[in-house]
Amino acid sequence: MHKKISLTLVLFFLFTCCNSQVIENVIAEIDSDKIKNITEFDSTINTIHIFVALCDNKYQGIVPVPAKIGDGQDPGNNLYWGAAFGIRTYFKSSKEWKLIRTEKDDSIKLERLVFKHSIKNIYLIADAYDGQYIKQCTRDFLNSSSGLLKDTIHVENKVIGISGNSKLVSYIGHDGLMDFELPESFINTDNQQRDVIILACISRNYFSPHLKAANINPLVWTTGLMCPEAYTLHDAITGFINDESDEKIRTRAALAYSKYQRCSEKAARNLLVTGW
Repeated sequence: MHKKISLTLVLFFLFTCCNSQVIENVIAEIDSDKIKNITEFDSTINTIHIFVALCDNKYQGIVPVPAKIGDGQDPGNNLYWGAAFGIRTYFKSSKEWKLIRTEKDDSIKLERLVFKHSIKNIYLIADAYDGQYIKQCTRDFLNSSSGLLKDTIHVENKVIGISGNSKLVSYIGHDGLMDFELPESFINTDNQQRDVIILACISRNYFSPHLKAANINPLVWTTGLMCPEAYTLHDAITGFINDESDEKIRTRAALAYSKYQRCSEKAARNLLVTGW
């Protein structure tokens, strides 16, 4: 009871006396105590976890796209999810992946897809975040990349690791760090290095300060403005699953981007880079 009263008083004080940045810092610290750290799962099964912030004309600082594909509350038609080159549509049509399950998660994560690789014992989990919650999507990605957020799900009578229990973690969408700040520190404490792919505009510049202490290996991220559609990620993941070098994985991503965006291979290579 005393804890509840104290928290209420603290929040009342914050909202009446403090500026928005102070409020954000304190709420982030409170939320950090609630981060999941579930580590019991089948470690013989590798997973890939994709965090997708749905494209949103209303709630994100983007150049507006057509209304139908820019509704961040409509995953079915969204540019980064249900459209022709969205994660859901593109991976469902891929011969490399089989869709195992679709879930309607909650009011923030509007849909979750669970895929299994057609040959290897690897699962891919993709979460579509309501576009207005891009900050939460970014935060979950960063916490997973650093190993602070770890979770599991049950699939085909198995318990598999997701979030920070995954071998590869990816973020897809608008680079919200251009628009907002995150007060938390994302410091790795388990000494496990995770591979990450960040397909968002100028992601190397904006994400690297948050990931310096996260012990991550940046397989692919970007140096300029880009369209984070699924083909780039799909082909990079193919290289990752085949245990190819970081440079070969980056090359796969660049070739896919060059093909679908109809830009030169040189331009795609300049945009999509690997390493620090």
